[in-house]
Order: sequence, then structure tokens, then C-alpha cells
Amino acid sequence: MSPSSETLSILYQDENIIAINKPTGLLVHRSPIDRHETRFAIQLLRDQIGQYVYPAHRLDKPTSGVLLFALNSDIASQLAQAFQAHKVEKSYLAVLRGYCPDAGHIDHPLTEEPDKRIARSKPAAPQDAITNFRRLATYELDAHIETYPQSRYSLVLAQPMTGRRHQLRRHFKHISHPIIGDAKHGRGRHNRYFADQLACPRLLLHALQMRFIHPLSKQEIRLQAPLDQHFTELIKRFSWEDSFTNEWQVEKVTKL
Repeated sequence: MSPSSETLSILYQDENIIAINKPTGLLVHRSPIDRHETRFAIQLLRDQIGQYVYPAHRLDKPTSGVLLFALNSDIASQLAQAFQAHKVEKSYLAVLRGYCPDAGHIDHPLTEEPDKRIARSKPAAPQDAITNFRRLATYELDAHIETYPQSRYSLVLAQPMTGRRHQLRRHFKHISHPIIGDAKHGRGRHNRYFADQLACPRLLLHALQMRFIHPLSKQEIRLQAPLDQHFTELIKRFSWEDSFTNEWQVEKVTKL
């Protein structure tokens, strides 16, 4: 690894799997949607540890948090089966526009989002998509951003029970509480206010925690990814520090 190479934060590593805390703005792998990008988690991690890696799942480019890789093809296959069988528990932290319900179960099928830069033979049929969420805290900002003189926001913990592309972003838009910072599915005025006035220019969606059974040891692996500076400072500004840390703080499993 050259001295100038970017270093990714490793949350867990053994002989078969490795997990990182993916920063916002980083693609997992090359994509025809972002042809201009030159930074990819797969290549950065491969250069960092000097070993080929296999992504076990995906995170959107603007989403940060726990990203899991296998270190050989056999483990990659086993992890893929675990994800497909919904045996991997994923918990995300998000900031939504408005006061959302205390808890919710979103069962809303999603079709694949079309992109003119990618040729498709025909539109795919809608796929089942389910998300459970719980509101952790709320905040009212004394700012006239849209209709009302004050603006309200919710901090939520969300658990996608399926793994559709942009599922959380599209599901929260579906219930009229889009995620702050979502350029495609959110509200531009709120996004710009958070970026310009609150120094938070990112999608406020973070893969906070992941739990799964190790394919070989059969022990439960629990991973938690710390928030970045922008997200952390917003949590402090809104006095949300105790809203999720006490309940969701877990002992970090580390073997380096």
C-alpha cells in the first residue's frame, strides 16, 4: 500500500470475513451510473489489506456504515445465502422530515428504478419490500423552510426486512417522511438548509449495526459503525445523544 493510499476503517477481520465503516460518498464497486468515479470500496480495501475481497451486500454511494466482505469465494457464497434468507439483521439510523409515527411497518413493493444510461429489455415486476422502523427522538427547528414557521424532524432506527435498491429512501418517501439529504427522493429546501446552515451536506442515513451468524464458527457477530463528524455534530446539535446510544451500544467484536 502506498503512503498516499486512502485508509478505510476496519470494524472486524478474521481469516474469512472483513467489515469496514464505509464513508459517505464512496461507491462499493464500479457502476455505469457513476462512470466518472475512480474510488471504490472494493479496490481501496483490496489495496489496503493486500488481498482480494468479495462484497457480501451493497450500500448506496451516499449511505455510510457497516459494509461486509468475504475473503474467499466459498464464504462469499455462504454470506450471500444468509442475506437472501433474511438471516442478517441490519439496523440503520436516519433523520426524516417531519414527525413520523412512533413505530411503523412499511409493506410497499418496489419496482426497479429506471436509468436511461443503462439499457433494459423490459421493466421488471414489482418486488416485495418491507421495512420496520421506530422513532427515537424528534426536534423542532425554528426555521421557516417550507410551509410552516417551524420545521420538524425525526430520528429513526430502521430495519429493512428485504434488500431492494434504495429501499429505505423510497419507503420513507412513500410515507411522506423523506430522509434528509436525499437528492433523488427527498426535499431540496430541507437538504440545502442542512448543508448550508447546519454544516451537514450528506444523506442522513447510516448503516449503524449488523448481526449475523459466522459461516464457520457459528458464533454471532455483532458489528457497529460509529457516525462520521457531520452526523455526530448534528446529533449533538439536536440533543439526540442519548436517544440511541444507550439502547444500541454493543460490544464491538474485533479480531485483527
